Amino acid sequence: MRLLLGALAACLMLASPERATAGDPSRNVQSVHGWEAVGRLNIGGRNMCTGALIAPNLVLTAAHCLFNQETGREVKPSSVEFEAGLNGRRVKAARRVSRVVLHPEYQFRKQGKSQIGYDVAVLRLDRPINSSEIMPFRMAAAPQRGDSVGVLSYTYVQNNKPRFEQPCEVLARQAETLVMTCRVEFGASGAPVLAVVPGQAPRIVSVVSAKAAMGNKRVSIGTALDQTMQMLIRRAG
Repeated sequence: MRLLLGALAACLMLASPERATAGDPSRNVQSVHGWEAVGRLNIGGRNMCTGALIAPNLVLTAAHCLFNQETGREVKPSSVEFEAGLNGRRVKAARRVSRVVLHPEYQFRKQGKSQIGYDVAVLRLDRPINSSEIMPFRMAAAPQRGDSVGVLSYTYVQNNKPRFEQPCEVLARQAETLVMTCRVEFGASGAPVLAVVPGQAPRIVSVVSAKAAMGNKRVSIGTALDQTMQMLIRRAG
């Protein structure tokens, strides 16, 4: 299936990430079990992405979020803050990042053109978040074409409360790249793509990398979680 990319790195530059923004209507995030493991990443006081807790001291996000979009240089880990469970003015837990581990095949490209397929990173927090306070998400194998998924993200139109886009459908899978019907906005980079099965806790199956167009249809691009994830987790932890 040919993609008309149009793929823009969905990372939002904000002058003031803490400023509340009028948001569009969102689905009830409280209906998503464990949603507070998702948080906003404030990057160098300028950029914003989304991340998800996968261990008490580890956050999963998109690799391109960890680069200065203008210079192409990696940002300092200490300049990144994770606000777990941000909802309005309330934050369930806030931590600084102490280490960044990128997918070994990822190469950053400037001008908002994210390299898809390997756009994933694991962040180590300076202090763990107690699992009795927030339970990390578990991960699962990548979905296949036709599977139903959902995306939980912070965006520029709703930067202080997560938006739940569900149900979405996987339109295609090419190697480690997923094409989905989920509509995402700037700021959603790194957001978890969740497999939501009734009666089961949701599991992360991908992270949002970009938004794109396929013909005249808006789609989102995700990086599937491949066999390198355990290596990234070991290096970060």
